[in-house]
Amino acid sequence: MEGGAQYNPRTVEEVLKDLKGRRAGLIKALTTDVEEFYQQCDPEKENLCLYGFPSEQWEVNLPAEEVPPELPEPALGINFARDGMQEKDWLALVAVHSDAWLLSVAFYFGARFGFDKADRKRLFNMINELPTIYEIVTGAAKKQVKDRSSVSNHSSNKSKSNSKLFRIEIQGKYAKVEVKDEEDGLDEEEEHGDTLCGACGENYASDEFWICCDLCERWFHGKCVKITPAKAEHIKQYKCPSCSNKRPRP
Repeated sequence: MEGGAQYNPRTVEEVLKDLKGRRAGLIKALTTDVEEFYQQCDPEKENLCLYGFPSEQWEVNLPAEEVPPELPEPALGINFARDGMQEKDWLALVAVHSDAWLLSVAFYFGARFGFDKADRKRLFNMINELPTIYEIVTGAAKKQVKDRSSVSNHSSNKSKSNSKLFRIEIQGKYAKVEVKDEEDGLDEEEEHGDTLCGACGENYASDEFWICCDLCERWFHGKCVKITPAKAEHIKQYKCPSCSNKRPRP
């Protein structure tokens, strides 16, 4: 199986790193690579599974033949439901099962290598700091961030950095924030540090170029969607890979 080189994480930190790699691959399949993923999930084929690997790669393949399998297996037969429901609902369903699979793999390693109660709790808390794949795919993570940001904006008297980012979001297409002094930078990270990239799920950082989709209004690292600041200058309406690949349903 491609990308599935043998690797057994033995510490909490190693298990988290393994999970983050697999998670990044799954998010890629369900967002930036969604067209390719959709095509590979042919309902005419046998039971298929979506695998994520520590290398941040993904693969649609048949389940493992060995019984019991070396690792917990992802949900079986994701391809069968593809044409029987709205694409966004199908992707959300795959995302939910992918979240469950990530947890099962992480705690499989924990059980195998004898994590005690404190280690298991620490592992879960570290995982819980990450938005779920479902939240990223459905945009729920962005809504949570927006809700928190709205409350913060109403309660904060420090409006200088807020108004700067507000103007950029109204313009809509892209953003590269220049931090002019240390105080502004701190305020900005505090106010917008929970904004998540719709492709990789990582947090907002003021020193990176971001672009906003004009359709779904999700934000992306420019590097994740292969858009540079120079290229963004010539884009009148930016559509992210997921919105670009959406097809009308019959």
